[in-house]
Amino acid sequence: MKHNRWSNFETSVFSRMTEAALSHGAINLAQGFPNFDGPETIKERAIAAIRNGMNQYAPSVGPLGLRQLLAQHQEKRCGLRYDPATEVTVFSGATEAIFCAIMTLLDPGDEVLTFAPHYDSYPAAALAAGAAIKCVNLEPPHWDLREEAIRAQLSERTRALIVNSPHNPSGRVLSHAELEAIATVARERDLLVITDEVYEHIVYDNAEHLFLAAFEGMRERTVMVSSTSKTYSLTGWKVGYAFAPAALSRNMRALHQYTVFCSATPLLEGMCAAFELGQEYYEKLRADYSERRDFLFDSLVRCGFQCVRPQGTYFILADYSRLSDLDDEAFCLWLTREAKVAAIPMSAFFARQDGSCERWRYLRFAFAKDMATLREAVDRLETFFGVARGSL
Repeated sequence: MKHNRWSNFETSVFSRMTEAALSHGAINLAQGFPNFDGPETIKERAIAAIRNGMNQYAPSVGPLGLRQLLAQHQEKRCGLRYDPATEVTVFSGATEAIFCAIMTLLDPGDEVLTFAPHYDSYPAAALAAGAAIKCVNLEPPHWDLREEAIRAQLSERTRALIVNSPHNPSGRVLSHAELEAIATVARERDLLVITDEVYEHIVYDNAEHLFLAAFEGMRERTVMVSSTSKTYSLTGWKVGYAFAPAALSRNMRALHQYTVFCSATPLLEGMCAAFELGQEYYEKLRADYSERRDFLFDSLVRCGFQCVRPQGTYFILADYSRLSDLDDEAFCLWLTREAKVAAIPMSAFFARQDGSCERWRYLRFAFAKDMATLREAVDRLETFFGVARGSL
């Protein structure tokens, strides 16, 4: 049988670790989804939409009412005004939005830079476009980004950058200086930029999420992608969206039309209620996740992991090099089987051809769980690693 270019892509490690968690009776801190629902007002709006007959195709680009709410929300957040008719598009999740952006911005032979570790869908989307993905490694343990590292990866074929902040899996929130470095390179080299900002509302302490599109000269070259999934704890609804200049939006909309076409109509109507929530919702979201972050972080440190407290997202990267010499996937499976707690190996966040993560020993733990689940996970880990009860 002829070799196919997709042959190197297997079932994702996220699915494999979830299956392992189920088979071993482990608590699943691997996949990044909450085990609790978002606001009742959003769910009730969707239920009412179903009962009121909103069950046929929605407009491919999303209902105008939702796009207007998105534009208003974004203008309040970053001061940029986007036309709901031509510059705001609703997708079936941020992953689809990023896929459509990569597919329509890049041509075969182009190169796109991203920052490693990175979300696992980026290389697949680049492959589909016939483009090559090149990685700029963030520097552990604080996962800093340096302008010279970006410039070292540039070539005459570089067409675009993918920027993820707050960053999955590290939990970094890129600083003004780091984003200005990206903007400087993009302006100098006339590069397009895709920003993956799905954790924009989940930041902690003194960290502030800044919008790269709001930097000088960046709006016209940036596709800004976000999602309702993380902010409103409704990941199964797959409602994502993108803000982009009309010319870029037009091409993304064309691809979206011929793939997914539209998202689920009642869920789109329900999500309108999300953008009517007050500021207190977002403050409570951050406070609740901050408590969970600190609870799991402190336990991982007691167990012998080396961690840097994340500034954003609901993930913790934990260095286990003091605990084992196993590679990260083997250690993950061992922990799932023996300690009954599942995580994700960090190698999942590197392109297959990039071996730069092999010297590191990191797992990603998700703390988007209720406190009862986290307490049980902490108890299992600390019992397994022999943490004295008095330190709990």
